[in-house]
Amino acid sequence: MHRQRLSRLMKLSWDIQRTKRHNRSKSLTAAWAIIGNEDITVFYLTRRLNHHKPIKQTALHQMGLFMR
Repeated sequence: MHRQRLSRLMKLSWDIQRTKRHNRSKSLTAAWAIIGNEDITVFYLTRRLNHHKPIKQTALHQMGLFMR
């Protein structure tokens, strides 16, 4: 479980580093923020993709970026 979480963190940080051209430290910090605040990240992504239309509470609880 712990190893899976770390591998997701490393993969995400490598993607951030490659696409945003950040240094290793900055990309790890960004990846940690995304994974650590998954519920908030999903909320803002769904609002943005739905063009800021209201989202039902039941739908929000079904969404997630990573398995827990």
